[in-house]
Amino acid sequence: MIVLIPAYQPDHRLVDLVRQLARRVVVVDDGSGPAYTRVFDEARAAGAEIVTLKRNRGKGAALKIGFGHIEAHHRGHDVVCADSDGQHRPQDIEAVAARLEATGAPMVLGVRRFTGRVPARSRFGNATTRLLFLLVTGCAITDTQTGLRGYPATMLRRLGEVPGERFEYELRLLLTAARERMPIEEVEIATVYLDGNSSSHFRPLQDSARIYAPLLAFAGSSLLAFAIDAALLAVLVAATGQVVLSAVLARLVSATVNYTVNRRAVFHASGSVPHRRAAPRYAALAAVSLTANVLLLSGLSDLLGSLVVAKLVTEVTLFLAGFLIQRSFVYQRPAPVRPELPAVRSW
Repeated sequence: MIVLIPAYQPDHRLVDLVRQLARRVVVVDDGSGPAYTRVFDEARAAGAEIVTLKRNRGKGAALKIGFGHIEAHHRGHDVVCADSDGQHRPQDIEAVAARLEATGAPMVLGVRRFTGRVPARSRFGNATTRLLFLLVTGCAITDTQTGLRGYPATMLRRLGEVPGERFEYELRLLLTAARERMPIEEVEIATVYLDGNSSSHFRPLQDSARIYAPLLAFAGSSLLAFAIDAALLAVLVAATGQVVLSAVLARLVSATVNYTVNRRAVFHASGSVPHRRAAPRYAALAAVSLTANVLLLSGLSDLLGSLVVAKLVTEVTLFLAGFLIQRSFVYQRPAPVRPELPAVRSW
């Protein structure tokens, strides 16, 4: 078992952690620069193996480089990833390692309960990401932002293939696990924030955008289809005076665009789902959605007296249902056969 620690401009807490661990430790210096040479020298003296990057690449890149280094130089060793800022106690790292050794699960998460004095941005951020992750995948994860994770040696090459260079990488690992229906174990750990989490290098705007990209991409695709649908509806109603016929024609065009974008860009994961699987399911969803759209649009336009308002209410109502059905039914790949995995707790 090896503990992998990505570190960017760390302080003495990295050295303290290395000294306290009874495991082999690999530290990836993510381009911290000459000012932090002494810290890494002390970590090396404490027993850590240091992999140095010439420039800052991001946490995701540092982790993948660490996985590659371990696979090349310590083949067959399982890995527990931990942060360098003191948030992960040695006993919690050992708890994740023990669960991984006992179960051989593809992924073990050290999850926080966010009790006690927790910075507001951390509490809100985790709650928001947890909810969005549930909506995106249908899987409930207690702590989607935890950096304390365990992986068996057989997963290392697969981990290196998942896209992502910065903080979004760890969420993409969870998305991949959910999409491929991998069992995941959770181990409760302490919630530790030092100095209000001031040592974190998380950038609220840029990194949040990366983390929430899957749901934002779906929202963008839906907005594009909505714009096409609404524009065609207005033109066709003006030309024909027929609300129902216009709604059907507009929806057929916008649905074709939406299907293409979602299949190729939003739910593509490890490649687009084959047409023979996705197209019939999307057609069934489109038929149901079209029926619901027409009924709601006709009823609400009479009730509200405004086609524009009726259209907005109808689309907002159908948005979430459409996302959940496309994620879990239309573009869901079949679960791969994994006979080598032990029977462990899954979602």
